Amino acid sequence: MPFREINSKMIEATVGPGQKLFSQRGAMLAYKGEVSFTPNIQGGQGGIGSMIGRRVAGEATPLMTVEGSGTVMFGHGGHHIQVINLTGDTLYVEADRLLAFDGTLQQGTMFMGSQGGVMGMVRGQVTGQGLFTTTLKGHGAVAVMAHGGVIEIPITPQRPVHVDPQAYVAHHGDVRNKLSTALGWRDMVGRGSGEAFQLELSGSGAVYVQASEEKL
Repeated sequence: MPFREINSKMIEATVGPGQKLFSQRGAMLAYKGEVSFTPNIQGGQGGIGSMIGRRVAGEATPLMTVEGSGTVMFGHGGHHIQVINLTGDTLYVEADRLLAFDGTLQQGTMFMGSQGGVMGMVRGQVTGQGLFTTTLKGHGAVAVMAHGGVIEIPITPQRPVHVDPQAYVAHHGDVRNKLSTALGWRDMVGRGSGEAFQLELSGSGAVYVQASEEKL
């Protein structure tokens, strides 16, 4: 189900019979037609089992199931919105950055330590993202939120990408991530409040980076 970008902070989605999508609660701005919004306690397609870890850690984000026949407009907090189209691969994204996503996508939860081992856990604490991250897999569209707009940076086996952990939004593809320590120009100019850590992503895929170090 494609999303149409109305502007940088609003999107529009069309739902029809037999279709559904999931959105963050409070993200609906307006709608036309016969559309219903139902609180979702099962965490999307992944079922309640996929949300156990997040609930234990207090990291679950409430979702709404959107069904019916009509057009719905979404936006939240004036944040910039980036639409990501998946073609069978997996998107790794923090739950609180999810604005809306296609109901055909399979949702799951990944323990941060499984990507990058112990350093993956450290990354979760340093970035404030917690120990779990949400995965969305399949064919469909995902709308994520960010501060100040988003840029997509390709990741190739020959050219890994280093990202400020606070600017990281999401990534997809066959990508490994690890947290590394690097003293750079930020520390030299007096901004050593965490920028000594870099998130290194390697493999094949893409990473989405926001133009800000602010959390949502």
